[in-house]
Amino acid sequence: MPKSRRSDADAVGLIQPVSAGIVSAITGFASSFVLVVAGLRAVGASEAQASSGLLAVCVLSGLCCIVLAWRFRMPISFAWSTPGAALLVAAAAVTDDFGAAVGAFLVCGALIVLCGLWPALGRAITSIPRPIASAMLAGILFPICLAPITAAVQLPWLALPVIITWLVLYRLAPRWAVPAAMLVAAIGIAVTSGSSLLEGSGLAPTLQFVIPSFDPAVIVSLGLPLFIVTMAGQNVPGFAVMSTFGYAVPPRPALVASGAGSMLGALLGGHAINLAAITAAIMAGPDAHPDPRKRWPASVTAGVLYVLFGLAAGVATTLISAAPPILITAVAGLALLGALVTSVVSALEVVDRRIPAIATFLVTASGVSIVGIGSAFWGLLVGAVVMIVTTVGRSRVSPQPDRDASTP
Repeated sequence: MPKSRRSDADAVGLIQPVSAGIVSAITGFASSFVLVVAGLRAVGASEAQASSGLLAVCVLSGLCCIVLAWRFRMPISFAWSTPGAALLVAAAAVTDDFGAAVGAFLVCGALIVLCGLWPALGRAITSIPRPIASAMLAGILFPICLAPITAAVQLPWLALPVIITWLVLYRLAPRWAVPAAMLVAAIGIAVTSGSSLLEGSGLAPTLQFVIPSFDPAVIVSLGLPLFIVTMAGQNVPGFAVMSTFGYAVPPRPALVASGAGSMLGALLGGHAINLAAITAAIMAGPDAHPDPRKRWPASVTAGVLYVLFGLAAGVATTLISAAPPILITAVAGLALLGALVTSVVSALEVVDRRIPAIATFLVTASGVSIVGIGSAFWGLLVGAVVMIVTTVGRSRVSPQPDRDASTP
């Protein structure tokens, strides 16, 4: 083939993965950045610290995408921990000392690095029974997913257009449902706030160093659950998605990069980064390119866009801070409905694990805090105890969904 034709073919072939990377980055950022900011504010971050945290996780996620995709020629992609951000929202009662929260973020990042360096720890985390881990995540997500209902009652003029937009787009173009809902929410916030929205001094992106403190209660109630939901809810599915499309992602560099990035980001206010799962399918699948060997530019493209999106962190945080908190939580709840459904189904799919799973879910969703330790930890503990009492020493119960679902 003549050199000019080959160049044209390469250029055309590059358009497809670049487009997939653009779609993935826009979808990933727009669908959950509100949750990141809301989560950081919930555990004590100031507006400037939350902006710094969003900027940090955007830039570090983007750099991990670029470096690892380029190095291994695979569409390896990273993102912030969406379940982790949901955990922060649910853990608002645990602490309002952001330094203590940052200490917990550092512990989470260090444990992720340790999983990469010591595979036995990674196997131990992934050996937590799926019904228990899924039920804990469902309990974290449940109160957030109730927010659209509350917002529709309290702020119908703002919330109902958002919900209707999400519903219509979910039927017509599901991938764009949450970004469109966020756009409608942003318009509503801008209209109600008026010119005062752009008068703040925090619109320019800035990084703020946060001095960590290490509170054992916050580490147990926030750091350890953050580590578990990030590993079980993002990293493990991320490896699985890549494997589905034929990619064997090397676990050590992926986990060490995400853990080290999480630790660096923590000092700047970010919570955690990890392998992408849902958006990874966009870049690793055939829509990115028919040839699996030519899909890696999609992740590089997404990484570049994440870095650029980080420059909008100040504007995003200012917008969110100007909104009624229930409206922001409602948008986050719409974004997490799919994750809630998946978690509930996974928690209840094994018949003789349903009672332990429900116990985990109820304790976690209750939001109870005992001796300063939040409900996610107690949910895991109660679920483990109930599972030991109800299942150890008994033969496996054959699947009888209807009878067992109604009778313990």
